[in-house]
Amino acid sequence: MYAQNYKHLGAHPEIRDGVSGTHFAVWAPNAREVSVIADLNFWSHGQNWLQSSDDGVWRGFIPGIKPGDIYKYSLKTASGLRLEKSDPYAFAAELPPRTASVVSDLSGFRWNDEKWIRQREMKNIYEQPISVYEVHLGSWRRPTDGRRYFNYRELAVQLVEYVKPLGFTHVQLLPVTEHPFDGSWGYQTTGYFAPTSRFGSPHDFMFFVDYCHEHGIGVLMDWVPAHFPTDAHSLGNFDGTALYEHADPRKGFHPDWGTLIFNYGRTEVADFLLSSARFWMDVYHVDGLRVDAVASMLYLDYSRKAGEWMPNMFGGRENLEAIQFLKDLNVVIHQDFPGVLMVAEESTSWGGVSRPVYTGGLGFGFKWDMGWMNDTLRYFRRDPIYRRHHQNELSFRMVYAFTENFMLPLSHDEVVHGKRSLISQMPGDHWQQFANLRVLYGYQFTTPGKKLLFMGGEIAQWTEWNHDAQLDWELTKFQFHHGIQKLIADLNQLYRSESALHYGDCDAEGFSWISADDYQNSVYSWVRYGSHPENLLVIMMNLTPIPRHNYKVGVPLAGFYKEVLNTDSSIYGGSNVGNSGGVYSEIGQLHGHGQFIQVTLPPLGMIVLKPITRPAAVLEATAGKEAKD
Repeated sequence: MYAQNYKHLGAHPEIRDGVSGTHFAVWAPNAREVSVIADLNFWSHGQNWLQSSDDGVWRGFIPGIKPGDIYKYSLKTASGLRLEKSDPYAFAAELPPRTASVVSDLSGFRWNDEKWIRQREMKNIYEQPISVYEVHLGSWRRPTDGRRYFNYRELAVQLVEYVKPLGFTHVQLLPVTEHPFDGSWGYQTTGYFAPTSRFGSPHDFMFFVDYCHEHGIGVLMDWVPAHFPTDAHSLGNFDGTALYEHADPRKGFHPDWGTLIFNYGRTEVADFLLSSARFWMDVYHVDGLRVDAVASMLYLDYSRKAGEWMPNMFGGRENLEAIQFLKDLNVVIHQDFPGVLMVAEESTSWGGVSRPVYTGGLGFGFKWDMGWMNDTLRYFRRDPIYRRHHQNELSFRMVYAFTENFMLPLSHDEVVHGKRSLISQMPGDHWQQFANLRVLYGYQFTTPGKKLLFMGGEIAQWTEWNHDAQLDWELTKFQFHHGIQKLIADLNQLYRSESALHYGDCDAEGFSWISADDYQNSVYSWVRYGSHPENLLVIMMNLTPIPRHNYKVGVPLAGFYKEVLNTDSSIYGGSNVGNSGGVYSEIGQLHGHGQFIQVTLPPLGMIVLKPITRPAAVLEATAGKEAKD
């Protein structure tokens, strides 16, 4: 029953000897007494006792408590103090700010995603297009009938109707694990087995996932094993001792977030978290987890000054217990649920985050490329007149691009806390801001790595993300904002249909520079290679507002180069500077190739060119690639 504690701990409705009730089990090894308090006993300690056992788990069957009833555990500590705690393994909780757990029966839901699960198991995720729409359910869209939120069922239908035409392959939910404070966005979790009641019941969330799967959309969710809040009803000081957290604040308290850190070296704590991760795949069929704040788990001195942390047994700064936990996590999940995505939000130079455990890695499938996000946005914030002095801020990424399996995020973290929305970060006048944003998205979708975009970015929302309000949907009525939305749809379509843009996302053979050093013109050009020699694309990017006419660039194949995407197209709000459908290659040595093309590069624009080649040229390219290999 490894990593399956949710099957026997917590509250489980059952019928025993013809009597309906609920079986309770809670780990509290240092408690003197434990009882269940609920409406049934007028929330009085000692009316419904649980019995202790050698494994530290208190158990008992209580007749009359049924699904939908609320409850807590009342614990008397060794010092005589009485604590009231919510259930760590609860499947549901009261709507915040109330904090009691809710008895829930998770059985009875009829799933319709067998075909989706079978196909997921058969895919090579590294060669597949993965384009993720990151969503905070509470502020994506809100009802107008006086309710604060839509429920999971309504959100499922609305999200699918929205993201499917835009071409995204997955939605990724900011944590839907239960949390008391809206402003934490779910990142301070109190219910590791409970989808938040803000949007409905456990069965409602099952419907959400199932509906997405039926319509070809995967569901990822953020998961937070790095820390948990200090709320009195939650895990902290659970049985009067530091049960889930380290007792020493140098290891057990997070100074940045004011939260508690799990004691990963304690078997029961590690199994609690492993069970939680497995639970969401097993019970809710989610397609993967984006594991938050991995960097803070790896280093004992993370965000701490000298004297504020404790070295490991070898005197180092690595958190050995957390490292082993992360390896165990990925082994368990990949073994039991083939094809799911395990993605690390990890911002340091730690090696092997997305490499298999058996080769010494942490075992994640992908790692967020935070360096790409930071370098790219720093570059795009610059006035184009100064970009010539910072050419390496974009080209440097390819030095390390294949050291990990990367996902390229433009995430929620970049549009809050005074950073401004993406469109507001772009320099220049109104037209240039939109042109810069279009080429930013073009760059993201054509450079190696899986894709992630936070909601609101696809409509060029001017204001920062506000978790207390919905997106500015009225903007889509305006040409420039609708143009951005149209561009995202076309980029997703191109990314999914052209193997050159996804097949080699995690393979150095899938990319080569044509020219990355034309700093005087702030122009970059590169090739993406697909599953066959003829499946390649040439991408060129001009990051100044000056059109570049008769610009020459070497290309690997002879033939006609069709312009399959131009971010300056008028349908996106651009000026329609381009190449009238495409250009023919000419014989001549340039950039190490025997052919070149002469193109017009639009201002603050990107063009994507697809060669329509002759068979002889394909054979020549194949021979050249074999010689290179």
